[in-house]
Amino acid sequence: MSTDSFRSTRQRRTVNEINMVPFIDVMLVLLIIFMVTAPMLTPGAINVPSAGKSTKPPTKHVAHVLLDAEGKIRLKTPKTEQALSLQELGNAAASWQASQPEESAVMIQADKTLAYEHVVAAMGELQRAGVKRVALGVKSAAK
Repeated sequence: MSTDSFRSTRQRRTVNEINMVPFIDVMLVLLIIFMVTAPMLTPGAINVPSAGKSTKPPTKHVAHVLLDAEGKIRLKTPKTEQALSLQELGNAAASWQASQPEESAVMIQADKTLAYEHVVAAMGELQRAGVKRVALGVKSAAK
């Protein structure tokens, strides 16, 4: 036999496959570990924040503060409806809130395209005026 023929029989082909058996063995061991340890874990306590001191919704809304898409404020009471600035809203709220029962609330309704900072500013002005309960409407303000 020549050396060329001996070399050709001993040459090895490269294998382009991945051996999956060790991978599967490791995954099965990890699965068993998780199955054994999972029942031993105790769930942690979750502290959910409360929504406030109110336990029931307000019985009536004294006034509605309507904010349109441009941020203009309209105050709608049972007797009147008027356009106001933010400072005028606080003054008007202070004057009619004193004569209303404590369980009454002011409803703020804003246009869905309005930036939320305008709603927060109106809420802050109402709180500075002494309004105890402020409700937020979920529908856009009527034009």
